[in-house]
Amino acid sequence: MTSSSPGTSAVLDKQRQSLRYPQARVIVLNDDVNTFEHVVECLCRTIPGMNTDQAWNLAHRIDGEGAAEVWCGPLEPAELYHQQLGGDGLTMAPIERC
Repeated sequence: MTSSSPGTSAVLDKQRQSLRYPQARVIVLNDDVNTFEHVVECLCRTIPGMNTDQAWNLAHRIDGEGAAEVWCGPLEPAELYHQQLGGDGLTMAPIERC
């Protein structure tokens, strides 16, 4: 057993470290297989809050630039959207952390 002098004690500073939930980007790639209409339909069905105008803009960006980020947010839903869009036949880039 150890003893300490009266009035002395070890004070441990607790440091709180808050970790952010990992964020990820869902990116659709251009291909020669999917039509604009199919891409728009998939985006509207899969991505929460996606409307037809946004989906058409993204489809044109995918076609013109070769890829477009269609969603960014927490990793878990990003993985789900990535899987669903890929399952619908869209060409997907690997999930990227943001």
